[in-house]
Order: sequence, then C-alpha cells, then structure tokens
Amino acid sequence: ESIEFMHLVWIAQIVSPIDIYETPTSRMVCDFIGNVNIFEGEVIDDAEGHATITCKDLDRQIYVGHGISTSVQDKSVTYAIRPEKLLVTAEMPTCEYNWSSGKVHDIAYLGGHSVFYVELPSGKLVQSFVANAERRGQRPTWGDQVYVWWEDDSGVVLRS
Repeated sequence: ESIEFMHLVWIAQIVSPIDIYETPTSRMVCDFIGNVNIFEGEVIDDAEGHATITCKDLDRQIYVGHGISTSVQDKSVTYAIRPEKLLVTAEMPTCEYNWSSGKVHDIAYLGGHSVFYVELPSGKLVQSFVANAERRGQRPTWGDQVYVWWEDDSGVVLRS
C-alpha cells in the first residue's frame, strides 16, 4: 500500500514549448527550462512603449522595447536573457544600453558551439553560446577583455 503526498503544487504556466522558453512568466519557470542569465534590477522608467532598468551588475542600463506595467510601490524586477542571445565582442558597443564590459573567465567547447563564461566587473559570471561554424577572424580567448551585449527584445522581464 502506498500513500501519495503532494505539497504546494500549482500550474505555473500553460503555453507552447517555444513560448515557455522564450517568454516565461516567472523566475521558477525560467530557471527550470534551459540555461539563463539572471539580473536583478530596478525600473527607473516605465513608459507605454519602453522601459529602462538599472542593474548593479552591468555597466549600462537595460532598455526593454516595451512597457512592463510596474506597480508604484515595487520597482524591483528580474531580467532574464538566454545565453544564445547574449553576444560577445572584442569591440565596445556603440549603443547606449544593453551591454557591459567583462573578461573571458572560461570557454567550454561543445562541438557545434562554445560556451563563453564572461566575468562582469561586479564579479558576476554570465554565459554566452557562440556558434563554432565561423572560423574566420580572431575570437576572444581566456583572460581577454570583452563586451557582452544584446538586442532590446532579447530578454524577458519577470515580476515573480
């Protein structure tokens, strides 16, 4: 004879697999599905068409290409971005938002792609997946000073 025991069970999100990967609604779902870079921040501008978030781990503010409907009382948010959308470059980005300096901490070669682990000035490690198909040009290596950057619509803002 067996006893079933369930505690604190709830449905977190019901959507397609692509939607749950690309646009999770909570940090729990985001962490559960694949690798992700997480940044804690505070909303400093929340308009209808965009939002700006400040984050202590990044050199520059995060710009989101849509409003995020924050409450007046709580401006804290979590910003999540997948490693394949976080880009690594040796050149300083020319855009005002969505980048930070860093240093290549480690590189894992996984056949079709490599995982770059970049240490930000705060000490936080972030991951970037880089395809190995491109063989031309100089690629960053261990200890190199680099920049990580991303497009305005690459990440997702989580409220819970």
